[in-house]
Amino acid sequence: MKSMGRKLPPLNSMRVFEAAARHLSFTQAGEELHVTQAAVSHQIRVLEEWLGVLLFQRLKNGLKLTEEGEEYLGPMTRALDIMSDATSHLINREGIKTLNISTLSSFASIWLVPRLKSFRDQYPDLDVRIVTIDRETDLLSKGDVDLDIRYGDGKWQHVHAKKFLSENIYPVCSPAYIKETGGLKSLEDLKGHTLLHDVGVMGWKEWLEEAGVEGVDPSRGPGFTHSHHVMQAAIFGEGVALGRGALVADALRKGDLVAPFETKIPCTYKYYLVSTKTASDQPKIRAFTNWLMKEADKFIEMKDGLKTD
Repeated sequence: MKSMGRKLPPLNSMRVFEAAARHLSFTQAGEELHVTQAAVSHQIRVLEEWLGVLLFQRLKNGLKLTEEGEEYLGPMTRALDIMSDATSHLINREGIKTLNISTLSSFASIWLVPRLKSFRDQYPDLDVRIVTIDRETDLLSKGDVDLDIRYGDGKWQHVHAKKFLSENIYPVCSPAYIKETGGLKSLEDLKGHTLLHDVGVMGWKEWLEEAGVEGVDPSRGPGFTHSHHVMQAAIFGEGVALGRGALVADALRKGDLVAPFETKIPCTYKYYLVSTKTASDQPKIRAFTNWLMKEADKFIEMKDGLKTD
């Protein structure tokens, strides 16, 4: 059978366009693809000239997709996902398979890693590789990982996101801290204590407002960029932290931390398992998804987490 020639623009220009359109930023696209902003701009010009249409509106405060750009983005994302999936399938078609997963370091070290043995027991021929990232890093779109466990509002475009866990946020501290400082009998007592700050999630200001507490200065106290560092500081008696339910449950069970108050505020952010739309039905991804949902259900049954509905 005689193959028909495909009329395609340069593949590199298509890849650059997809990244720039997803970020609505030439600079961020360049960072993702490890090229300069000028190189991204050049590739976009090449693609626009090849197509004979403008794909972006260059505005003073950033970029906006034209109608043609909006129409082009979805198919380009799906096409690149298909190529990435086909490549992974070819590489892993024989022998031991690997499942590469990116997630935040706090969630990986405190919640995920301690549970992975049960997954290995069920799927001994599937090796899980965990890559820890910052919240802004997107290895999934680059094709560097198969799955991404994200903490957010779930509003991500061009991916399949499955919510598996919610959590409450509430004050925690060490038993020794309670003993040394004379106790915390009411939320108003917090005004005389050191507040530990997790800069990545709900802060003390928002939490105190939600709880209706006045007279406490939410701006004072040391802060950390990783939640597990905040928890370590609390365990070592440095002050009172806002504990995320998924991350403090084990420490509460062991007695390393205590929750001195009954007040708990549901976090607007939730945990999602994210994959490309074309990969969500792969056997290895279905296997991990099913296992993770069961682990989340166990966690909820122990009253450490919240139902996702």
